[in-house]
Amino acid sequence: MGAAGAFAFTALPAAHAAPSASAVIAEVYGGGGNSGATLTRDFVELGNAGSTAYDLSGYSVQYLPGSPSSGSTWQVTALTGAIAPGARYLVGEGTGSGGTTALPTTDASGSIAMSATTGTIALVSGTTALTCKTAADCAADTRIVDLTGYGTAVVREGSGPATGASNTASVARADSLADTDDNAADFTAATPSPVNSAGQTPGSGDGGGGDGGSPTDPGTVRVHDIQGTTRLSPYSGQTVTRVPGIVTGVRSSGSLGYWIQDPTPDTDPRTSEAVFVYTGSTKPTVAVGDSVLVTGKVSEYYPSSTSQSNTEITGPTTTVLSSGNALPTAVTLDATSVPDAYIPTASGGSIESLALQPTVYAQDFFESLEGMRVTFSDARVVGASDAYGELWVTVKPDENATARGGTLYSSYDQPNTGRIEVMSLDTTSTFPAANVGDELSGVTTGPLDYSTYGGYNVQATQLGTLVDNGLKQEVTRKQKKDELAVATYNVENLDALDTQEKFDRLAEGVAVNLNSPDIVALEEIQDDNGATNDGTVTAEATLKRFTDAVRAAGGPVYKWRYISPTNDADGGEPGGNIRQVFLFNPKRVSFTDHPGGDATTATSVVKTRKGVELTYSPGRIDPTNAAWEDSRKPLVGEFTFQGEQVFVVANHFISKGGDQPIHGRYQPPARSSETQRAAQAAEVNTFVKSLLAVDKNAKAIVLGDLNDYEFSQTVTTLTADKVLKPLITTLPAAERYTYVYDGNSQTLDHILTSPAVTSFNYDVVHINAEFADQASDHDPQIVRIDLSKCGRH
Repeated sequence: MGAAGAFAFTALPAAHAAPSASAVIAEVYGGGGNSGATLTRDFVELGNAGSTAYDLSGYSVQYLPGSPSSGSTWQVTALTGAIAPGARYLVGEGTGSGGTTALPTTDASGSIAMSATTGTIALVSGTTALTCKTAADCAADTRIVDLTGYGTAVVREGSGPATGASNTASVARADSLADTDDNAADFTAATPSPVNSAGQTPGSGDGGGGDGGSPTDPGTVRVHDIQGTTRLSPYSGQTVTRVPGIVTGVRSSGSLGYWIQDPTPDTDPRTSEAVFVYTGSTKPTVAVGDSVLVTGKVSEYYPSSTSQSNTEITGPTTTVLSSGNALPTAVTLDATSVPDAYIPTASGGSIESLALQPTVYAQDFFESLEGMRVTFSDARVVGASDAYGELWVTVKPDENATARGGTLYSSYDQPNTGRIEVMSLDTTSTFPAANVGDELSGVTTGPLDYSTYGGYNVQATQLGTLVDNGLKQEVTRKQKKDELAVATYNVENLDALDTQEKFDRLAEGVAVNLNSPDIVALEEIQDDNGATNDGTVTAEATLKRFTDAVRAAGGPVYKWRYISPTNDADGGEPGGNIRQVFLFNPKRVSFTDHPGGDATTATSVVKTRKGVELTYSPGRIDPTNAAWEDSRKPLVGEFTFQGEQVFVVANHFISKGGDQPIHGRYQPPARSSETQRAAQAAEVNTFVKSLLAVDKNAKAIVLGDLNDYEFSQTVTTLTADKVLKPLITTLPAAERYTYVYDGNSQTLDHILTSPAVTSFNYDVVHINAEFADQASDHDPQIVRIDLSKCGRH
C-alpha cells in the first residue's frame, strides 16, 4: 500500500466515540454456506460484559458492504429479549447452499447475505436503517452502540478493520469482551464458534430440531423461528425436525399441500405462526384440526421472477398426533387492523431483508400473517369473480369508493390497502358469481396465502354468503341530431372464428348500451382466422359478422375502414394480427378516403385549397418508427359531419406486460413498459401538433386503449403543450375508471380532444369490467360533440 492509502486508513476517526462496557459485538462470520464452510449460515454474536442484563428491545443489528457505493444501504435485523450478564446472544443471518452444520437455535433471525471477507456490522439502538457511509459520519451517530468493520471495510473503529475473515474464519473478540474501539486490535481471526443465550453451540442445540428426542416430541424449532422477522426464512435451505402445528387448511388441487399453525405463538408481531407444507404431487392425507409434527426442508417459493416468496416446508414427513383439535383464533382484517401505508421502499431493490413493520405497512402486516388464519365479515366485492374462482373484496369500505361499489386506483404512491383476493379451498361447492358492489355477507375465514396474481389472498375454508346488490349495465343516452357521437371499445381479440354469442354481446354493447354512435373505434379486431398463423391479415369476415350482429341488435348498417398490418408485426396474440378499426354510420357521417395508406407508409398533414387534409385516410402515424415496434400502430381517419371536418386517431398502446407488480419484492416497482408508451404518446402528440400547425381550429379526437392511467407519464406526454384534453378528468373522481384489475377500478382507455372541441358530453359506459359475466374486459366510452358550438375554421 502506498503512503496515501496508509494515511487514508489511519486518519479516519473511530466510528464509535466511547468503548462499550456492556453490550458489544463479540463475533462476526459471513462465510456460512460458502465453499469450504462447515456452518450453513452467517451469524453475528453479541456479548454482555456488564453486571446487569442488557435489554435489546427495539435494538437492531445492521450490515453495510465493506466498500459502500451511493446505492448501498444498511440492512436491518431487529432484536428482541435481553443479554444476561456475561452471556452471549446469537443473531442468525443469510444461509448458503454449502456447509453441513446448522447454528444452534438463534435468539434473533435475519436473512442478510453478509460478505465473508469484508463488511461492517453495527449494534444499533433502534430499527431504522442507518444512513452513514463513512467512519466519521458513523462516529457522530449516537444510536450506534458498537461497530465492527472487517476485511477492508471503510466504516470501522480505530486504526483499521479486523482482519482474517474468510469462508472458514470469523473475526472474534477475546473472551473478556474487552472493547478499545479499535477493530484491528480487538478482533482476531478465529474458527467460527457461535453461542446462543442458552449457551448452546453447534451440535448442542442444532437449530434444525434434530435433537434425537422421541418421534412424538416437538423439535426445538417453531414456525415463528422459520418465518423470522423479514420476508425470507432464516432457515431457508435447512432441514427442520418435528415442527409442531395444527392443520388449518388443505389444498387438494393445484399446488398440493396444507397449512399448519402453532397454537402457542411468540410475542413478536412480525413473526408469522403458520407455514405452508408443500407435498408436491402427493395429495395431503391430513385433515383440518389434526395436530401434527412436520419434518422437511425450508424453502422460499417464488411464483414469478419479481414476486415476493412463500415460505414453505418441502419434502415433508408428517406425524399426526391427534385429530379434531380446535383451530387457532383467526386474525381479523378490517379498517382498524390493516395499516394505511402500502409497502416499504428500497430504491427499486428488494425489500426482502428489511425487518417487517406490520403496524406501518399493509403488505408487511399481511406478510407477518403469511399462512395464518385470517377472517373478515360483510365485505364489499371490488373485483368480480373470474373463470379461475377468484374475486376481490375490500376490508376498508370507505377507502376510495367508486360510485358503483368498487375501489378507485388514483395514484402510484397510494395503492388501496384494503383490497384482498378471495379463493375457496372447497372444491365441492360452486364459487359464487359476484359483481362489483355485491357483498360477501357473514364471515369468511381461511389461511392467508400469496400468489403472483394479485399478491396476498385468503384461501377460504369458510366463505361468506353472496348478497347480490343488483349492479346493472349502463345505457348511455342517444346523441342529438346535431351531436357527433364518437366511441372507443376494446372488443378483446375478436375474430371470425369466435362464437356467435360473443359477437352478439359485443354488438349489443354498441347498438344498445352505446346507443349506436356515429363513429366507433374498435381495438383488438383480429384477422379472419384469429390465432391461426398462416399469413392471413385481412379482417373482412370478422367485421362482416360484427356489423351484421350490430344491425341485428337494432343498430345501423356500419361501414368500416382499417389498415391491414404486416403479418405478426403488431404484437398481440401470435397469428392474430390485431389492429384498430373505424366503424361509421354512413347515414350520419361520411369518411373521406385518401387512398394509398398501408402497413408501413406514414400519413401526414397537408394544407390544400380546400383546407387541411391527410395524405392517406385511413393511414398510420409513422409506422416504421421504433416506438411502434411489436405494437399496434395508430389509425388516423378523416371524417365529415354536417359539413364539419373531424380527424380521429384510434390507438392501442403497448401493454403493461413485463412491469413489476405493485405487491412484488422490488420497491418501488419498475414500470419498464412505460418507456415505450411514452415514446408512442410523443409520436401521437407530434402528429396532433402538425395538424394544429396547419389549422389551429382543427377538431381532433384521439382515443383508444392507451394501457395507462390518467396520472401516468404516458398521458402527460400525450397532452404536452395542451394540444389535447383528457376527458376522463372532466368526470367526478369516483367515476374515472374503465377497467378493473386486482380489485382496483382504474382508467386504461381514453378519449382526448383538441382545443377547438369545446362543446361536448362525455360518458364512460360501464357494461363489462365490473361484471363476472363479461363480453370484454374493458368498458367502452363515448363523447358527443356539438360541432356547431365549437366554432368554424
